Amino acid sequence: MELGLKGKRVAILAADGVEPRELAEPKQALEAAGATTQVVGPSGDAVTAKGGQAVHVDCTLAACHAADFDALVVPGGDSPRRLAEEQRAIQLVREFMLAEKPVAAICDGTSLLLAADAVAGRNVTGATALKGAVGEKGGTWVDLPVSVDDRLVTSRGDEDLPHFTRAIVKEFANRIDEARVDQTSEQSFPASDPPPGPSAIGGEGAAVTENEKRA
Repeated sequence: MELGLKGKRVAILAADGVEPRELAEPKQALEAAGATTQVVGPSGDAVTAKGGQAVHVDCTLAACHAADFDALVVPGGDSPRRLAEEQRAIQLVREFMLAEKPVAAICDGTSLLLAADAVAGRNVTGATALKGAVGEKGGTWVDLPVSVDDRLVTSRGDEDLPHFTRAIVKEFANRIDEARVDQTSEQSFPASDPPPGPSAIGGEGAAVTENEKRA
């Protein structure tokens, strides 16, 4: 089911050297689908993208948590390498993965997934130079424009941006909605609640109970 992303919050994790198109185009596509995006950076009010463009930072790593968002995007460039040196950035990726929230990475963004030990047992793509590292970390490298493995979306690079942006809009909407439905079901039918007995559905147990009362 695609219900759009209206009212959903997506974090875009970036540091100095981020590839500008890999940040801007997913950001625009997500916002066009109704999501609110926030750029999360190591510190300060801005990061400097490749080419020198300043990118406003909405939230610092120290102040952001996976619980504040519905999904995460990791653009490429030199940014992921710098973020891999930030323990808080690694922890944030792990928080999203452990919470089973959608995560997407493009090109060198996959290197941050590797630093967070988030690729084991998954089909993953990204910058070609990361192929060996993906295997070493227990993942399976796939040479595709986009790989979707459950809630993890990865893409090779700039040339695949149209495929990547379409995939994240679709998969984020579907996965976030699935999580909402699952949560609603758990709240309606808690695991601790016993199943209804015969008396609750007018079965044989109900008749015995009424006979016992008359006795």
